[in-house]
Amino acid sequence: MAGLLVAVFWAILVSFLAVVLVRLAQTLKAATKLVTGVTEQAVPLLGEASATVRSAQTQLDRVDAIATDVQEVTSNASALSSTVSTAFGGPLVKVAAFGYGVRRALGRKDTPERETRGGRKVVVSRTVPAARRGGRKRGRG
Repeated sequence: MAGLLVAVFWAILVSFLAVVLVRLAQTLKAATKLVTGVTEQAVPLLGEASATVRSAQTQLDRVDAIATDVQEVTSNASALSSTVSTAFGGPLVKVAAFGYGVRRALGRKDTPERETRGGRKVVVSRTVPAARRGGRKRGRG
């Protein structure tokens, strides 16, 4: 009877191991199918990513060229501005000052100029009445 018991035990153990091996084989087949699917999708995806990176590099090169051109134009505009300022700024200021002086000189002949001194208006080329010529009264102390 002990031999029969050992034989049944071995039969149950072999059946259990057979079920485990069948399940393991199914799991390995599913894992293989999953890896194959991922590989099939990843290869084209990597190709597209590579093309996108190349396109981005091309665009960055163009932007770099544009930025260099803009920097050169800015430098040229700055140089031109300083050249124009140097060439025409001084003479234009002198012409404007001369024009202002001429207008002021011609304006004096037409109307008397009014100036302010100490908060009071003084009219040039008019005489002050005799009563006011004395100035301030000085107190003697």
